[in-house]
Amino acid sequence: MSTFISAPLLLLGGLAGAMAAGATGTDSDAPSVTVKYSQESLATNGGVGDLYRRITLAAKQVCPDDSIRDLAVQHRIAQCREQAVAVAIRQIGNSQLAALHANHSKNG
Repeated sequence: MSTFISAPLLLLGGLAGAMAAGATGTDSDAPSVTVKYSQESLATNGGVGDLYRRITLAAKQVCPDDSIRDLAVQHRIAQCREQAVAVAIRQIGNSQLAALHANHSKNG
């Protein structure tokens, strides 16, 4: 029997203000996506890779770009996504997942 664990990805920083002018919110108001995984799935490279892909897709949902052409806003969206992925990986605490993220971050 598999044990499933949830790793919520939360919108971090001031992106909400950039996306909705003048709107203020708290962390509890921040959008989130729950990515479920089993500890067993982290025992294989394929499972780690799949979880990383799902985390990055969830970050895109939490920090959408909606075809924004403003470069400053695009930069904040990219930072939001990077922070959301980093937070989720820290919450999971798996060294293989952290190494995969470090490799992706270094190589773009």
